Amino acid sequence: MGTLIEFIDVCYTYPNGNEALRDVNLKINLGESVAIMGENGAGKTTMAKLMLGLIRPTSGRVLVDGIDTRKTTTAKIARKIGYIFQNPLYQLFSDTVEKEVSLGPKASGMGEKAVSERVDSVLREMGLEHLRGLPPLSLSEGERKRVAIASVLSMDPLALIIDEPTLGQDEIERLRLMQILRGQLNKGKSVIIISHDVDFAYDVAERFIIMKSGRIIGDLTKRDLLEKRETLAEANLVMPQLLEIAEMMKRNGILRNNPVRELRELAEAIISSVRDGLR
Repeated sequence: MGTLIEFIDVCYTYPNGNEALRDVNLKINLGESVAIMGENGAGKTTMAKLMLGLIRPTSGRVLVDGIDTRKTTTAKIARKIGYIFQNPLYQLFSDTVEKEVSLGPKASGMGEKAVSERVDSVLREMGLEHLRGLPPLSLSEGERKRVAIASVLSMDPLALIIDEPTLGQDEIERLRLMQILRGQLNKGKSVIIISHDVDFAYDVAERFIIMKSGRIIGDLTKRDLLEKRETLAEANLVMPQLLEIAEMMKRNGILRNNPVRELRELAEAIISSVRDGLR
């Protein structure tokens, strides 16, 4: 896996004097699933804007697929990095779902047949075929989120950045969204989640960038989370519920000390423990 996004000694200060990022160094590889987490004002959204080329660093460099964002256009970066807003209303403009999803491919110069094939494929993937003729603004919150994702995926980017993915989502849409993001990872794409929802992030991401006051204070794997509990606390983040439950059961002798990373593994560990107790 090659490096897709790289921050090199990046600082960023907004025109009003607010220093949003300080001395940030980070590499995100193609195919990685990464959660960028921290409280409001930690610098998460600023990092996303820098990745997208919407702003340029005050000092340092941001590279996307090896290209300095200072030396390319936002439009070219958008072909490599797709971004989903917290509120999908900010990026839906067309009067039908089908037209919305076709905007990007048409703008990139694809032929009519290729655009039609791309739109059909993405609508199937997102479970939106039956909604293709409807206005996006008439849809539910979860459906609008999927249309926004579809409009980005129609460009076939190398990475997807999704800001607060579970905001306003019910449990069914939350699970559907999880499956969509995992599907992108299975295709070798990168997924970058910006979220306060540690449970959703834990279900999708393998790497956790913990931020506070414009700095990265932790670059953790799933296995690191329990050992670095104080890092989460410093960023005002809680431990994922799955880990808390597993640790409680281990302390009470119900589970062995094997790591539990998914709900399925927790269920299997409980079943194994019960079987051992019955022997």
